[in-house]
Amino acid sequence: MSTDANNTLHNGSALEFKSSTFSVPVLVLSSNDWIIIEHQLQKKIQLAPDFFKNSPIVFDVQWLNKNKLDIDIAGLLDTIRKAGLLPIGIRGGNEGQNKQAIDLNIPVYSVHNSLSNEHKNIDRTPAKAQAVAPESAAKAQATIITHPVRSGQRVYSSGDLIVLAQVSAGAEIMAEGNIHVYSTLRGRALAGVQGNVEARIFCSDLEAELISIAGTYKISEDMRSIARNKPVQIYLQEHALIIKDIA
Repeated sequence: MSTDANNTLHNGSALEFKSSTFSVPVLVLSSNDWIIIEHQLQKKIQLAPDFFKNSPIVFDVQWLNKNKLDIDIAGLLDTIRKAGLLPIGIRGGNEGQNKQAIDLNIPVYSVHNSLSNEHKNIDRTPAKAQAVAPESAAKAQATIITHPVRSGQRVYSSGDLIVLAQVSAGAEIMAEGNIHVYSTLRGRALAGVQGNVEARIFCSDLEAELISIAGTYKISEDMRSIARNKPVQIYLQEHALIIKDIA
């Protein structure tokens, strides 16, 4: 195709930058022992391999620096990548660590208390979420999706998320409040991502790869006994996920 033809196709700008909000797991390190890090990282990933596979991740070294525990950033990146994760940023680094990260094409993120707390230190099982006021998420405007959420797509809502179509395998939907799917829920659904333990997930047909509320999750293997083609609700009770039919 000629240059003139290409110019005809592009009447305006060929690209644009848009603001977007999405959730990225944060790996908070509390040890600089490579053997411990690698072992416990692999152990945690094995709990939900489909969730962590090729997941972008920001690693946080703030605790290490506060306790004067040095860590080699290049070595850490190598360990994270070997585990099948994709490091996209460093948080809480000192001047030398930040420079090393930038030299390795890893962006530097500032420490911000509002970042998600659902991914805690790698040497622990998923932490018990602290209760937050349910109305805080309710105040945010709900997000309504009228079209199917397709494989590879990620949708985030700062309030409730309402999906009026199916969520495909390989898709990920996240909300600080409740999630409602008025069709088949495949893929991954994470409600209460900022720690709201009162959040719930509702769907017409549960076939998900992973469901999570405030960091407590179940994967598909844990849901094999769930009846298909029936509306269900999912909620937290005594730090366990309960899946219950909707009468």
